Amino acid sequence: MGARAVRDVDRVGVTVYLAPRGVTETSRPRSAATGVEAGGAGIRATARVEARADGRGGTSLPVLDGEGPLALRRTRSTGHAARVTLVGAMSGPLGGDHLTVEATAHQGSALHIASAAATLALPGQTRASARYDVRLTVADGAELHWLPEQLISVRDSDLRVTTRAELAADARLVLREEQVLGRTGEAPGRLTSRLTVRRAGRLLLDQELSCGPGAPGGWDGPAVLSGHRATGQLVLVRPEFTHTKPPATLLGEWSALTPLAGPGILVTTVAPNALLVRRELDEALRRLN
Repeated sequence: MGARAVRDVDRVGVTVYLAPRGVTETSRPRSAATGVEAGGAGIRATARVEARADGRGGTSLPVLDGEGPLALRRTRSTGHAARVTLVGAMSGPLGGDHLTVEATAHQGSALHIASAAATLALPGQTRASARYDVRLTVADGAELHWLPEQLISVRDSDLRVTTRAELAADARLVLREEQVLGRTGEAPGRLTSRLTVRRAGRLLLDQELSCGPGAPGGWDGPAVLSGHRATGQLVLVRPEFTHTKPPATLLGEWSALTPLAGPGILVTTVAPNALLVRRELDEALRRLN
């Protein structure tokens, strides 16, 4: 391809610039289809999905809207749940970007969200950090599964992720997040990830992990990652956990289960690589189901 960037157009009308190997992305145009601002200051883009019970035992999606790097696709499903896949329509998040995903499961609906590939936090043209916000809302009698692929913190990147889940008293949540510090043989960038879960207005979980250059001292020590480069969290909230839930226990070599102060549990995994983290969390979910 030589030293020139190649432009492609996604099916949703987003213009994407694919840089050849060894060439850094230098600009992003404004998309007429989405109205997303792009340039040296980064882009602002939001993806929204709403799920409602369709009255026939299934779930409809009256809102399914993505912008810029965030494209949403409904995928085939069995049962009453609606399944959505988050597809990256362009590279990101880059430094200066602010991306937001908003997902709402209304009463009686079931919404399962996954992603098509891992998310790479990349350095941008500015020193500004990138932001990635996830906002999940689950009503009474509804369930939401948030199961994205791994987030990879690339060298020289700076990303702040906040995930907030607001649950009604009779809501169900399955939430998995995984963080990988650097690609193979690469030092990590700066990554700050905060996860907050509330049920009926009361706090179930509020934790923050900060890693990489400039993070508070000790993040790589024995009390946190202990030299490992992959970590993950699995949160399950179920009404039946109000009466009985699993006790605190170790789950194999890399994971631990912690009951929360309410009808929820947290599984935390720290391992040498992303493959082990995924295996541990998948096995924990299988056992808890």
